[in-house]
Amino acid sequence: MQSTKLPSKPPTSPHPILNLSFRIFFSAAALFAVVTMLLWAFVFTGHTDIDAQVLNPLYWHGHEMVYGYALAVVAGFLLTAVKTWTGVMMPHGYKLLGIFVCWLLARLSWLGFGLGITLIGDSISWLYIAALFDVVFVASMAYVICRAVWQVKQYKQTGILAKLALLTFGNGLCYWGIINADMNTTKIGIYFGFYLIIGLILTIGRRVVPFFIERGLSMGIGMETSEPVKLRNSKGQDIASLVFFFAFFISDVFYPNQYLLTVTALGVAVINIVRLIGWYHHGIWQKPLLWSLYIAFLGMCLSFLLYALQPWLGYPHSLAMHGLAIAGIGMMTVAMMTRVSLGHTGRSIHQPPKTVNLMYGLMVLVFVSRVLLPLVDMSHYLVWIMIAQGAWIACFVLFCISYLPMLARPRPDGLFG
Repeated sequence: MQSTKLPSKPPTSPHPILNLSFRIFFSAAALFAVVTMLLWAFVFTGHTDIDAQVLNPLYWHGHEMVYGYALAVVAGFLLTAVKTWTGVMMPHGYKLLGIFVCWLLARLSWLGFGLGITLIGDSISWLYIAALFDVVFVASMAYVICRAVWQVKQYKQTGILAKLALLTFGNGLCYWGIINADMNTTKIGIYFGFYLIIGLILTIGRRVVPFFIERGLSMGIGMETSEPVKLRNSKGQDIASLVFFFAFFISDVFYPNQYLLTVTALGVAVINIVRLIGWYHHGIWQKPLLWSLYIAFLGMCLSFLLYALQPWLGYPHSLAMHGLAIAGIGMMTVAMMTRVSLGHTGRSIHQPPKTVNLMYGLMVLVFVSRVLLPLVDMSHYLVWIMIAQGAWIACFVLFCISYLPMLARPRPDGLFG
C-alpha cells in the first residue's frame, strides 16, 4: 500500500520577530550599532575602565564592528537568503532565538570588558566567555546552512561555509592574540575578518546593485519610462577585481610594500569605477533605495584610491581603512537592510519610509567627517570624529524608529516570513 504524504505543518513562532533571521538580526545589529558607538565614544575619550594592557581599545572597537555588527547583518542576510536559494525552511521561533542568544551573549561579554567590569577577579574572563559563544554562534549558523544545501544538493553554495570558516579563523586569531598578549596577531585577526567581509560585499554587490537598479527602475512607480533597464556586467571584471583585491589584502596585512599596495589598491578602484559607470542610470536619483547602494559602492572605490595614494601623501592609513569600513560595512549594510526589510515583510520597495533619505545622508556625513575632513584639516581631528560618531548614532536611531516596528510585526498579507 502506497503511503500518502500529508502536507507539512505551517511554520509558527512565538513572535513575528522570530519568523525569519533578518528580522531579529537586523534589529539587533541596528541597536548594537547605537550602543557600541556610544560606548566607543566613552572608551575613545578615556571615560571607561577598559584594560588597555590586555587589549588595545582601538582593537576592541574594530573587533566589535567586524565580528559584532557586520557578522550580525551577514547572519540576518544569509539565513534568509539560503531559504530563498534552497527552498528549505531555515531556523525560526525558538531555534532561531537560540542562535541569536549566542551572538548576544558574546556581544554582552565584549561590552562587559569594554566597561572594565571585573569577573572572577579580572576583566579578561569576559573574553573567554565571548570566545565560547562566538564559536557556537558561527558553528550553529554553518550547521543549518550546510544541512539545507546538502538536502537539495546545491553543492555550489558550500562556498558560504568556507567563508564562515575563514571568519571563524580570523576571530580565533583575535582571541589567540589577546590570550597570549600578542597585539600583532589580534590586529591581523581583525583585518582578516574586515577584508573578508569587504570581499563578500564586493562580490554580493556586483550581483545585487545592478539587479536592484534594474528591478527598481523597470518596475518603478511614477517613472518617466516603463522600458526595461539592462545594466552591463563583465566576467573579466569580476576575475580582475578578485585578483587585485586578494593581492591588496596580502600586501596590506602580511607583506607591506608601498609599490604593491598602490598598484593593487588602484587596480581594485579602477575596475570597480568602470563597473559603476556601466551601472549608472539617471533614474537612480529618484529612488533612495537605489542611489544609496550606488553611493556606497562609489565610497568603496574612493577608499581604495585613498589606500593607493596614502604611501605617497603621508596621511594616516586609518583614514583609508575607515573610508572602506564606513562605505562598505556602514552605508552598504544600511542600504541593504532598508531594502531587504521592506521586501521580506511584504511591503512595497517603491514606497520606503520618508526617513530613509535622512538615514543615507547621515551615513554620507559619517564618511565626509571621518575620512575627508581630516584630509583637509587634522587640527580638528577630534571634532571630526565626534561629528562622525554622532551622525552614525543618529542614522541607526532613525533606522530603529522607522524599521523596528515593521520587523516586529506580522506581514500585512498574512504570510509567514
